Amino acid sequence: MAATLAHEPGPSGGFMLLVDKPMGWTSFDVIHKIRRLFHVKKAGHAGTLDPLATGLLIVCTGPMTREIGRFMGAEKEYEVTMLLGSRTPSFDAETPVTETRPTGSLTETGVREALSGFVGPQRQIPPMWSAVKVGGKRLYRYAKRGIEVERSPREVTIHAITPVRIDIPEVTMSVVCSKGTYIRTLVDDCGQLLGCGAYVSSLRRTRIGPYRIEEASTIDDLVAIAQALDGGTLGAERTSSPARNLQEAGAPTE
Repeated sequence: MAATLAHEPGPSGGFMLLVDKPMGWTSFDVIHKIRRLFHVKKAGHAGTLDPLATGLLIVCTGPMTREIGRFMGAEKEYEVTMLLGSRTPSFDAETPVTETRPTGSLTETGVREALSGFVGPQRQIPPMWSAVKVGGKRLYRYAKRGIEVERSPREVTIHAITPVRIDIPEVTMSVVCSKGTYIRTLVDDCGQLLGCGAYVSSLRRTRIGPYRIEEASTIDDLVAIAQALDGGTLGAERTSSPARNLQEAGAPTE
């Protein structure tokens, strides 16, 4: 089956791409890959995903980067698995477990009630292990040195939390939320409320506004399309202009 490129052309040039970010990649890794594969100079993403998270990343190229703010403001949806009974400094598996507590007294009903209490507007403090800047430095740079700094809470809204599977200590759920929401903080707050601690063991972004993960291109798709272009499989339609070749193939151009 031929690789497909999930994209939308901008009215003034450039493209908006839907990419399925793989685990272990930073969001900038994806940007760098697209720049190299398709020879575009200007590209940016509309909302960071943590390295251990997977799923939908919107990437804009060329003049379409002016639309990034619009995509960043859209509602987000995630598939989340939290592990009860343990806590880590990063609130996910990026850092080692530092606290453990028993979960024997927890019930499915209690977990559901705790989760439902987080639905609605709230003030959320960004985790130390994040890219938020304080004093001109990313918070994670302080965290790596063991320094905790004061962070201002952010106004966010959790629109819905839907438990998919509760098999204590694992809980899998769907979360619909506003921009700026840290799922890791939500999970840590829930663990604290339940009195046992919790961290994110799996996180996948499945939707940004109307765009869904099912529409996204994988990194392998992008590589295959780039190789097809470089290999001259466009035949007679291929021209001496790299930018025109990409546009004819439905790939991103500036």
